[in-house]
Amino acid sequence: MSALRVAIIEDEPEFRLRFERILAAEPDLVVVGSASDAAGGRALVARGAADLYLVDLGLPDGDGRDLIRLAVRGRPDVDVLVITVFGDDAHVLSAIEAGATGYLLKDTEPRDVVKWVRTLRSGGSPLNPVIARRLLQRFRAGAPARASPPPSDAPAPTEPSPLSTRESEILRLLAKGLSYVEIGETLGISAHTVTQHIKSIYRKLSVRSRGEAVFEALQMGILAAPVPRR
Repeated sequence: MSALRVAIIEDEPEFRLRFERILAAEPDLVVVGSASDAAGGRALVARGAADLYLVDLGLPDGDGRDLIRLAVRGRPDVDVLVITVFGDDAHVLSAIEAGATGYLLKDTEPRDVVKWVRTLRSGGSPLNPVIARRLLQRFRAGAPARASPPPSDAPAPTEPSPLSTRESEILRLLAKGLSYVEIGETLGISAHTVTQHIKSIYRKLSVRSRGEAVFEALQMGILAAPVPRR
């Protein structure tokens, strides 16, 4: 199997060099380029040589979210792992909406980056645990109480979820960062069946990536309920 090609866009030299060294030491990963600013990042994206980008959001000459949009627009199958100091809801949600498929904070141990890169490419969607919990709590708290009738001047209720019960279960596990194999083991189905369900989820939600699917499902309230125990 060919090596996974990774590009790094990070303005802090210490982090950038550390990521380069750690990733380059892995036989199945190859660093195809790095940049310290948005201009260099745009040049990397234009080359189209990477399968996965590590992107910081706070760049000296631009916003990393613009680079995420650019990368995903050029190659919908590319993965983008955000590693940043910004942990607020606005940055997280807008990065996922832009196309990020993973979101970690810079307090993540550098040696763990390899693990998260592999998780991402094996079907997982790594999120910093604190961020993931807060997002789910936020949308759960903001979900309308379906048992209570809406006020007379309220807008019409949204349509029911387009996802089946099984698809909703899979999406919730995907949002927790589980790989396709782990989801299959949890639900007692094969990884191939998980893949087929996820393709159906993408089609029903009109999205192209795991990050977009999680974001859209959060917006719709599909992830408001906890994953049922099996």
